[in-house]
Amino acid sequence: MIKNKIYFAGAGGIGMAALERYFLSKGYRVAGYDRTPTALTQALQGEGVEITFDASAEAIPTDFRGCPEEVTVVYTPALPSDHPQLTYFRANGYEVIKRAAVLGAITRDSRSLCFSGTHGKTTTSSMAAHLMHTCGIGSNAFLGGVLRGYGSNLMLSATSPYSVIEADEYDRSFHHLSPYVAVVTATDPDHLDIYGTEEAYLESFAHFTELIHPDGKLLMHTGLKLKPRTADGVQIYTYSRDEGDFHAENIRHGDGHIIFDLVTPGRTITDIDLGVPVEINIENAIAATGACLLTGEKISDDDIRRALATFQGAKRRFEFWLREADRAIIDDYAHHPDELRASITSVKALYPGKKLTVAFQPHLYSRTRDFAKEFAAALSLADSVILLDIYPARELPIEGVTSRIIFDSITTPDKIMIAKENLIETIKNRTFEILLTAGAGDICDSLPGIVDAVSANR
Repeated sequence: MIKNKIYFAGAGGIGMAALERYFLSKGYRVAGYDRTPTALTQALQGEGVEITFDASAEAIPTDFRGCPEEVTVVYTPALPSDHPQLTYFRANGYEVIKRAAVLGAITRDSRSLCFSGTHGKTTTSSMAAHLMHTCGIGSNAFLGGVLRGYGSNLMLSATSPYSVIEADEYDRSFHHLSPYVAVVTATDPDHLDIYGTEEAYLESFAHFTELIHPDGKLLMHTGLKLKPRTADGVQIYTYSRDEGDFHAENIRHGDGHIIFDLVTPGRTITDIDLGVPVEINIENAIAATGACLLTGEKISDDDIRRALATFQGAKRRFEFWLREADRAIIDDYAHHPDELRASITSVKALYPGKKLTVAFQPHLYSRTRDFAKEFAAALSLADSVILLDIYPARELPIEGVTSRIIFDSITTPDKIMIAKENLIETIKNRTFEILLTAGAGDICDSLPGIVDAVSANR
């Protein structure tokens, strides 16, 4: 049971932020720790979360110390187990639980739509939450990105029985959830620092399907290696761009629009016009709409069209920072080789014949080690590549693992490797038509300076 004071260790994470805002809205006292100040932590502080950036136990607010009967501590697995504050809380009898366990409690008290997969989780869950809001059903949605148009990664409803959850496979966090409708977008191996092998990764998803309510639904992408282990009463559906129970037909491109018809088991919804017109969003829209329809709620064709046309996307998911007649700057969170390939392919389809420069910041030493050649192959699709140093996040360096092991296998002749602090100046002095910045680290912090430099250099 969650106590009336909640302390978030790792308070600046995007997933933690949604929970902090949720519990603030319910009248709980909320505080926490994070390593460094960011725009998100500043926003949370403005909303009423007490955040310290000092890791010592002494930095914990006074009225959160010495009272384990009043405080629940929620932590992210990105924090080391010997973190001084976690050590204090455990040594003094506090209830210390993972963020995923809190989400699990929320899913058990609601009819939850849980979106899992190697990639696509944030966009599909955000689309579903926006659709549920647009059609008037609503949900409590806990999203992995700040949704443009809402300015938050949390959506609240005082009356809806539904929750929308981004189901993260990292550290097997999604094993805490109890989905009513579960979506699996992809099972390409990732987080091998946790799982070790592809078989273990797939087993983790198979266990996730066991957690679906006996009267629930599973919607999974066609062609996955995953062998679901659902309960007898669970109904299984498939989707993809071109085939499955839910799929697209009559896809049309032109004048910056992507329009298609959505075929479902019950009906065909014609002339869906995507608000974020990139190729991968055809499948994302199919998955999101399919999940919402599988709730059994009556959602009209017009509601679906309006929702998908007005969906602006999550921040850092194919986000335009500059959009002019002769050039554009786009930022994307792509940090897995398949995501990076899809992002580059989408940009090239949107701007055929234009020179595409990709600035990529690898995320994690372990992921770079495991997928160096795949990253290089994806980056080789670009006309020009700017490769940054690895963003370590939670990891310590691994001997012999640097951006060089990607760089050396990139076949695009126009390629350079630089430190992040030189990115703005490098782009300022280079000619580009379309610039894509990609990665899950802090490359996005450079975007305001890039836009200013490019605009001043016209």
